[in-house]
Amino acid sequence: MEETVQQYRERILSNLDGKDPRKVQAASAARLAKLLRGASPKQLARKPAPGKWSVNEIVAHLSETEIVVGWRMRAIVGAPGTAIQAYDQDAWAAAGNYAARDARKSLEFFRRAREANLDWLRRLRPEQWQHYGIHAERGQESIETIVNMIAGHDLNHIRQVEAALAAGRKGR
Repeated sequence: MEETVQQYRERILSNLDGKDPRKVQAASAARLAKLLRGASPKQLARKPAPGKWSVNEIVAHLSETEIVVGWRMRAIVGAPGTAIQAYDQDAWAAAGNYAARDARKSLEFFRRAREANLDWLRRLRPEQWQHYGIHAERGQESIETIVNMIAGHDLNHIRQVEAALAAGRKGR
């Protein structure tokens, strides 16, 4: 059974469990780098189960999500109330051939884009954190909400990478 938009939001936000979302985001690339250290190309390419993404695919997704989020936040601050288009992550993964991507290269891109987005966030005025866009599926989302969602999204995918690599070590 597919989760609803509200269930997705609640699940992703619950990953934060009181953690500071900007600190979570600032630590994500280093956490991923530590997980990838020593992993073989075979381990990174292995799908943990049918229909589940490999580590290569997860990290490619994170890198491209960082582009999307950076653009969305800038669009919202530049034009509060703007419409925010949803996208099909599975279509992007297929079209972008995430399975063939190198997780380490994707991670480097993610790290640089994340640093740029966090630097941009540091310069926001307090009132800009409440500016919002209208997401096509999730409705009104402020910059603050987006920052929380992305931190929870990071934690969700970091857990997936941990599980995929652990399963890969068992299944050698």
